[in-house]
Amino acid sequence: MINSTITKLALQALLGRRRFWVLVAFPVLMLALTGALVAMADGDAGFQLVAILGLPLVLPLVAILASSAVLGPEVDDGSVVYLLSKPVDRHVVAVSKWVVAWATTIVVGAGSLLVAGLVAGGGEQALAWFVAAAAAGTAYSALFLALSALTRHAVVIGLVFVLIWENLLGSILSGIAWLSVTAWGVRIGHEVSSVLDAPANLPWALAACLVVTVGGLWFAGDRLRSFALTGDE
Repeated sequence: MINSTITKLALQALLGRRRFWVLVAFPVLMLALTGALVAMADGDAGFQLVAILGLPLVLPLVAILASSAVLGPEVDDGSVVYLLSKPVDRHVVAVSKWVVAWATTIVVGAGSLLVAGLVAGGGEQALAWFVAAAAAGTAYSALFLALSALTRHAVVIGLVFVLIWENLLGSILSGIAWLSVTAWGVRIGHEVSSVLDAPANLPWALAACLVVTVGGLWFAGDRLRSFALTGDE
């Protein structure tokens, strides 16, 4: 299901663009702020920062930028049609692109939450944040890859989704936790440490992450198939 050549090209596209450095800047800033808070206050303040900034904002931003970088530029300039002229199944192309975005999200996004948790002084809680971020990041990367295959404005739409739906409305309406990627991740991370908690139950959180991931990859592959037929955006 993975084409190594397409994966390498996607990795080169990600590393060769300025948005990669923007992608890295958010986790670095979070780590710097966590270290400063721990030095000036205590570990609890560091954990609060991770809870407020890390999983709700830094992780999805990394996923948005990584997913749009591996596919978005080819959609923007139309070169995706040349890629799709090769005899490779469109869903293989989508999965190969997603693997790069997913790995980047896990290493840079979830990894930074793990390090921030360790800096704050909590091994178990740091692991819980990592598990939560890994689960949410897996779904986010597939969701934003599908969005990148759908529109040139994936970054803007993704930001609106994260800021309005996941954060603003999610903090006001508790029922949104059942339809929130971040809340699903937090509920899965709760199995590692009870410090993390969310209204959604574990079976729902696991099933929802799986459905969004598989559905996002299927949609991206199906959308790429339409590119090959029409050459449209």
